[in-house]
Amino acid sequence: MAQSIREVMTADPRTVDTSATVADAAREMREGDVGSVVVVENGNVAGILTDRDIAVRVVAQGLDPDATRVSEAATMRPTTLTVDQTVDDAIRLVREQNIRRILVVQDGRPAGIVSLGDLAIERDTDSALADIASEPANN
Repeated sequence: MAQSIREVMTADPRTVDTSATVADAAREMREGDVGSVVVVENGNVAGILTDRDIAVRVVAQGLDPDATRVSEAATMRPTTLTVDQTVDDAIRLVREQNIRRILVVQDGRPAGIVSLGDLAIERDTDSALADIASEPANN
């Protein structure tokens, strides 16, 4: 039987509303010790904002993080999976779309997130990526 995404995802991801500022999102990332937040609108998944998005789409463009809305910097309408899809589905999406994180939804609401590192740990425990992904975060 195929392994469910529910078994490997990080549950209860950090979220920010589309109207939040990028600075608000960065603080949420710091508090959660995470590299991305789920962007929500009326409780439903609307996008994803990563630390790289902040660096490239805000800071490098000279925008003010306190004045820039999350919706301006995030990837809106991101690729998603449902909690009942499989790890194989996630691997296929990562390969086809060249993405590093996939949001997991249940009834349109954020349920979790699965990263390239999560998949590496699950499928290739001897890989360098799995080793890096399983290390504690740098604080």
